[in-house]
Amino acid sequence: MSEQIPLKNITPDAAKAPEYTDLYASREHIYTRSFTGLFRNLRISGGLFLFVLYFGTAWLNWGGRQAILWDLPERKFYIFGATFWPQDFVLLSWSLILCAFGLFFITVFAGRVWCGYTCPQSVFTWVYMWCEKVTEGDRNQRMKLDKQPMSADKFLRKSAKHGLWLLIALLTGLTFVGYFTPIRQLIPSLLDGTAYGSAYFWIGFFTLATYGNAGWLRENVCIYMCPYARFQSVMFDEDTLIISYDPRRGESRGPRKRDADYKAEGLGDCIDCKMCVHVCPTGIDIRDGLQVECIGCAACVDACDSIMDKMGYPRGLVSYTTEHNLSGKTTQLLRPRLIGYAIALLIMATLLGVAVIQRPLAGLDVLKDRVLYRENETGQIENVYMLKIVNKAQRQLTFSISANGLDGLDYEGPSEVVAAEGEILSIPIELSIAPEKLKSSTNDIAFHIHAIEDPSINAESESRFIGPAVR
Repeated sequence: MSEQIPLKNITPDAAKAPEYTDLYASREHIYTRSFTGLFRNLRISGGLFLFVLYFGTAWLNWGGRQAILWDLPERKFYIFGATFWPQDFVLLSWSLILCAFGLFFITVFAGRVWCGYTCPQSVFTWVYMWCEKVTEGDRNQRMKLDKQPMSADKFLRKSAKHGLWLLIALLTGLTFVGYFTPIRQLIPSLLDGTAYGSAYFWIGFFTLATYGNAGWLRENVCIYMCPYARFQSVMFDEDTLIISYDPRRGESRGPRKRDADYKAEGLGDCIDCKMCVHVCPTGIDIRDGLQVECIGCAACVDACDSIMDKMGYPRGLVSYTTEHNLSGKTTQLLRPRLIGYAIALLIMATLLGVAVIQRPLAGLDVLKDRVLYRENETGQIENVYMLKIVNKAQRQLTFSISANGLDGLDYEGPSEVVAAEGEILSIPIELSIAPEKLKSSTNDIAFHIHAIEDPSINAESESRFIGPAVR
């Protein structure tokens, strides 16, 4: 028996070595072809809804003010009939966590449908590609136009395209800033030059960002810049719905006549028309398998189905399917991980709803004077406080103020105050007590407020009453 470890030469054959890929090669422009289909219609419908929601909501009024307004100078955030304050920012954190779990759930179930249908980058990119088609023509016309030398026709077409791009980008930036500054006041102030410099800056910033991302960077944002493209693959499993090509049915590829007996020629259903490649916004060939560049937009599905219809073949050569289905196994849609995400999502949504409904409509902060204590003319120990009362309700309220915690505590100051909707009041309060009634040099007390119109609207804040050392 030989003691030598057997060796195997695994050096690849130079003739069969894969082509060298330059990681720093310049980007090749992707010319997408127009197409029709079910998923395209779904994407257009969803995109129109999001556009109307984004551009239209900024112009809605609710209760005499803009329906959704993030008033940063006043530190008030209006969302239809509710007013949120910086103290309510924990709700925003919960909302973001809820959105994250929702994204995890949909990714485990159906892959990158968020990227393909509702991501702003994808939605604006499809709009910009439509502008290209309107101004420069379809795929072959655009390729031919780019190869031509500059002419009057080419200049006009390019100018019209970039003009539409900039117009959409400008409206996007203007609308975004309009959620932080009342848009009905913003536009006139921009035109007459009385707007703040920050408004011009942020409108310009988001205009250039939209123009650059959707017009120039496009698929590079999805491939290289978006973090979701990097970690979404670890969330997939064999039962996740992904867009895939069925090689069992499609191979071997090759052209043929419509009425030809292609199976006798050893061909599959794929006619190698490359329509799936020409419609892909990231320029990949789905027949090479699932790739990180795939955003799940299903453009290749619509394109392939249209070719199958023309050839008289069954649809589904490229489709939403699972790895288990492709390998001949049974797909299990309801699986522990998906159920876990669904339960967590339901629990967090319920808790968030309860927190929003039960959030306090009154706020109370107590600031003690820097002077620890003083002795007044009657010999009592006196502490001074400043009460910050916030009315978070959508109506005027009358608040009753009280303090307790020490027996014999004398209250000096207004016992009732009127606070308008969203108003913050600063109320000075003096508390005094006889020295012999103090339990110690530091005593816990509490201030209470409640609305006379609705006692359920109340708040409490603890503080300290400081006095001399008790012997």
